[in-house]
Amino acid sequence: MGNQTIVETLGAWVDSKTYEDLSSEAVEALKGRVLDAIGCAIGALDSETIKSIRKMTTDLSKDGSVSLIGGGKVAPEFATFYNGAAVRYLDYNDSYLAKGETCHPSDNVSAVLAATEHNHGTGKDFLLGLAIAYQIQCRLSDVAPVRKHGFDHTVQEAYGAAAGSAKALGLSAEQIANAIAISGTSYNSLRVTRTGELSNWKGLAAPNTARGAISSALLAKYGITGPREVFEGNKGFFETVAGHFDIDWTKEGLDSVLGTIIKRYNAEIHSQSSIEGIIEFKNEHGIAPEDIKEVRLDTFDVAFHIIGGGEEGDKKVIRVKEEADHSLPYMLSAAYLDGQVLPAQYEQDRILKQDIQEFLQKVNVKEDPALSDRFPAEMAIKLEIETNDGQVYTIEKDDYQGFTSRPASWNILLEKYHLLTQGIDRDLADKIANSIANLENIDITELTELLAQV
Repeated sequence: MGNQTIVETLGAWVDSKTYEDLSSEAVEALKGRVLDAIGCAIGALDSETIKSIRKMTTDLSKDGSVSLIGGGKVAPEFATFYNGAAVRYLDYNDSYLAKGETCHPSDNVSAVLAATEHNHGTGKDFLLGLAIAYQIQCRLSDVAPVRKHGFDHTVQEAYGAAAGSAKALGLSAEQIANAIAISGTSYNSLRVTRTGELSNWKGLAAPNTARGAISSALLAKYGITGPREVFEGNKGFFETVAGHFDIDWTKEGLDSVLGTIIKRYNAEIHSQSSIEGIIEFKNEHGIAPEDIKEVRLDTFDVAFHIIGGGEEGDKKVIRVKEEADHSLPYMLSAAYLDGQVLPAQYEQDRILKQDIQEFLQKVNVKEDPALSDRFPAEMAIKLEIETNDGQVYTIEKDDYQGFTSRPASWNILLEKYHLLTQGIDRDLADKIANSIANLENIDITELTELLAQV
């Protein structure tokens, strides 16, 4: 077969990793990301989109090996899609910022959790598989951004989720390589998912990739092979999607989770510092909305192009949740009018109210190249708020609570978790949180059986 290919080197690296390779800091960070993801999932269960996916899931798959959040067991692929959709739907889960790509690594949780439960694994197996998935997706986001080529950030997830799932399934190095190759070849989603008029698919593309990733791992378990040259081959990932890059997988650690960030507000990640700034301004000055003439936001290039009205389309025509949570004018308006940006700010009747529809027309966003140069080390912004009488207030921020420079502690994450899980029994919510805090000492079914009771 000749020399070892890149995906075979990657498969061998994944195979070599053990729980003991994880630092205590990485373990604690992973548990925090799981708590955050599960809180987001529980908070999304009553949405019509998630209810629709649950109906599809239970109609098409019954009596499987993997638990659904909210009860029932189905096949691993269906559980991955449903649980992943719940994690992702609110757009409130974690993020990783690379210069040319932003991803949501907790999109991997549902696939690795399903694989671990299907394989009767432990919490340690789950944490190790998740660390591997985080490492691969984040590092590929660093060196192989694909947004500029018209592809979605879920492309890198296809590699990470397949590797993490394959590890949790206990596959061999050869099988892991095949799982990664099948998934990486098959799930190259288009960026149109997040441009123009947005649809439900904005929140479902990542769960679909996770579903494909665990399916790829299961195929590999049963002896199905994938393209050995998925990266470097003719019409492979280098040539058709990302361009050439170099990662020496043999020297990679498992600490990328430490570079991920948590959302303080239920809003697209690049909006977080500007939302924190406008809420702090409102709390300090209390100026009536009708007395504000204009809100001007200077921000970095990624925020402007994705959610500010740049290359990914107009952000002042807001009709549905998927458009609202990817619009800086809408999110800043919600923050000022309501003093917060949470799931309630994306209810359909809130979106269509006259006060917010009028206020968002006052919000104007532009890119400042100097701020772009500071990203992703900082999430720097400048807000100017001009009142009808001509007074101008200026707010500048470099980061927000939850950013790498001000990381969210377990207690801060618990506050967010309890906010999101207030619709379920508090004792059950506490048991779920405690099991996540103790993941390294339990079998994974201790957690999944609790999630089935939600």
